[in-house]
Amino acid sequence: MGKVQLFEISLRDSRVVYSPGEALCGTVTIRTSAVLHYKAIKVNCVGSCGVSNKVNETSWNIEEQYFSGTFSLADKGKLQPGEHTFPFQFLLPASAPTSFEGPFGKVMHQVKGVIETRKLSKDYKTSKLFYILRPLDLNEIPDIDQLSCATSTKKFNYKLVKSGQLLLSVTSDLRGYIVGQVIKIHTEVENKSGRDTGAIVAALIQKVAYRSKRCVYDLRTIAEVEGAPVKAWKHAVWDEQILVPALPQSILQGCSLIQMDYYLQVTVKSPEVSVTLPIYIGNIPVSQARLGLRHSISQVQAPVVPSAPPADDDQCGSTQPMDNVSIPTKCHSQQQANTPFSYAPELNFPNQQMENLGSPSHPTLCLSTGSTVPYYAEGAVVPVPTASTLILPPEYSTWGYPYDAPPSYEQSCSEAGVSNEN
Repeated sequence: MGKVQLFEISLRDSRVVYSPGEALCGTVTIRTSAVLHYKAIKVNCVGSCGVSNKVNETSWNIEEQYFSGTFSLADKGKLQPGEHTFPFQFLLPASAPTSFEGPFGKVMHQVKGVIETRKLSKDYKTSKLFYILRPLDLNEIPDIDQLSCATSTKKFNYKLVKSGQLLLSVTSDLRGYIVGQVIKIHTEVENKSGRDTGAIVAALIQKVAYRSKRCVYDLRTIAEVEGAPVKAWKHAVWDEQILVPALPQSILQGCSLIQMDYYLQVTVKSPEVSVTLPIYIGNIPVSQARLGLRHSISQVQAPVVPSAPPADDDQCGSTQPMDNVSIPTKCHSQQQANTPFSYAPELNFPNQQMENLGSPSHPTLCLSTGSTVPYYAEGAVVPVPTASTLILPPEYSTWGYPYDAPPSYEQSCSEAGVSNEN
């Protein structure tokens, strides 16, 4: 570095995670081996987002800036040989979005330092990343404590001349969860045919939309549970649960280029029929007061659960009575607790993991893992695995579902309304 032997930025108490509206304090340390003449010494605190159409691209197709503030530490002078320290402080805006990093874009916050010399080519620069966590309070989302229900029906032919009908109904206990919480899934399958179905699979899916010149979607199967097939002429019930692993929150508030959505998707493989329930992943759980109120209301009035249209006996070809059975679980693929950290910052982890970090300079970052299936809103779907070291290879089954993006929350509500009218 020539005359400058050390030029670094340190944050107070080695903090790396902040909340919107907090003061960010730190120091700039400069060590020189000879007299250094300068025009100015400055620090700049900036928050921005960049998105690209290519995996792990270093240059962005589109960017947006959330805040930028510059503080002058010294104006025109000279530094004597030795070490010099300059304090600084910035007030982070209350509207700053949560930090996030993905293969097609990132929300990044950093402090940049520059020593402007008399010759522009000899300017000295340094930078320090920090993270912002803007918690998502699930209680602010309407009807978040209510059951989420959806039903789908599939009519099909088998053995050329026979026809059958499959009814799939799925209910989750809530519409929003936090890391470490259990998602309870209740599934009912009515197999009104003489043919056994394929396996039934429940999956927690993450969908990240990057809004660039072409909208790019990154789909990941976070966790997956597989149940046994349903025999012919059986009414089967499957009660399962999925533990929410360390994931970035839904809704990156304040960011318009990256959108985060989560879904529960339950699918019968053959004949293929699927139900999708949109859910939220937040930082502050649904309050017990709201859950207690829901329980009190349910005791007074029985909940109305959507049901599929009644079966057409003539089309089904038989009025054979159906037996009630329980579906056993074949396998449960869940993210392990000892997975290395990366991605969006500071979600809640067990105490033993916090102790293993050892130093406040190492942030508690969370990992969104699973097979990468990005595709574009236009053109053919071409799976492109990412080479980023932040993304682990998939540890789940090789099942390639889903091929299409789950619907948005608004689309799901409108489709449910149309089904109920029919």
